[in-house]
Amino acid sequence: MVRKHIGIRDVAEAAGVSVTTVSHVLNNTPHSRTSSETRARVKDAAARLGYGPNRMAQGLRTQRSGMIGLLSEEIATTPHAGRIILGAQETARAHDLTLVIINSERDSNDENHRADVDALLNRQVDGILYATMYHRELSLPANLLGTPAVLIDASDRAGLVPSVVPDEEGGAVAAVQALTDAGHRRIGFLNNIDDVPATHGRLEGYRAVLSAAGIRFDPGLVSNSPSETAAGYEAARAMLDRADRPTALFCYNDRMAMGAYRAAAELGLSIPRDLSIVGFDNQELIAANIYPALTTVALPHYEMGAWAVETLVGLMAGHEELRLLADQPTLIACPLVERDSIAPPLSTDRNSPKD
Repeated sequence: MVRKHIGIRDVAEAAGVSVTTVSHVLNNTPHSRTSSETRARVKDAAARLGYGPNRMAQGLRTQRSGMIGLLSEEIATTPHAGRIILGAQETARAHDLTLVIINSERDSNDENHRADVDALLNRQVDGILYATMYHRELSLPANLLGTPAVLIDASDRAGLVPSVVPDEEGGAVAAVQALTDAGHRRIGFLNNIDDVPATHGRLEGYRAVLSAAGIRFDPGLVSNSPSETAAGYEAARAMLDRADRPTALFCYNDRMAMGAYRAAAELGLSIPRDLSIVGFDNQELIAANIYPALTTVALPHYEMGAWAVETLVGLMAGHEELRLLADQPTLIACPLVERDSIAPPLSTDRNSPKD
């Protein structure tokens, strides 16, 4: 039996309204004088009949494809950052948009990035999201500037494109504040060695909490290493081997924190009884499964993806005031995820730095 094709006239008849009213409701036409009751009746009729607008015909009329592109630097193959895609995809779906994803190599040259942008433009996407694997500044491919675009986890050196990034300093404040609230005053920081915004922002947050708590900043309690497990182990081992070792460690990321767990175990230190540790990133494969479970700070991947799509939709709709957001990256909060790796220090006066 051939299934009847459901058209806009069928929806209008079922809802008891004109074809024009159905078109206004289903296309969210601005300034249409349609009551909420009528809108609900039209949408209910469309849902019952299984009617959806013909995307190709709609595109010919509006000169839009209903697709947005996501150019990602390896995040499509990175489990913990995949929530950027989820946030973008679910928000795009809420706007009846389809997300097209191209995964690009992080170290690709400018020519390859231009080719990736061209691949999206050739698919006639209405706008492009550009997501990087980690928070950094970048110079955009020139062909990206001719279409609505938003950066995720990155900022534009030229200040031409709106961007969204994690609040690195605020996240560090939350992490170190959890340690000072527990009574710690000698807090080591295992920081990254790379010259990226997260390295500087997390150090600023660490110093800000110490200052607010009246604790003198001790450069000897800050170690800079590659942000990997092995380097975290080496840095923590050196810091914990000292006679005046810290009672707590703030780690640049969860991988370094995992290395610090190993160093503590080798030295016979129990976490959190003898040593409190807090990480950053909330990589759940590490943080939720290491023992004891790691208190850490979550990167707002989902929220950044969702914010980026909402902003891109506004740009696509011609809201030019959103371009003012390009002046400074928008910061999204990094919340503390409390688990089991923080406890009060055994001795509150051991080698406490002079105020």
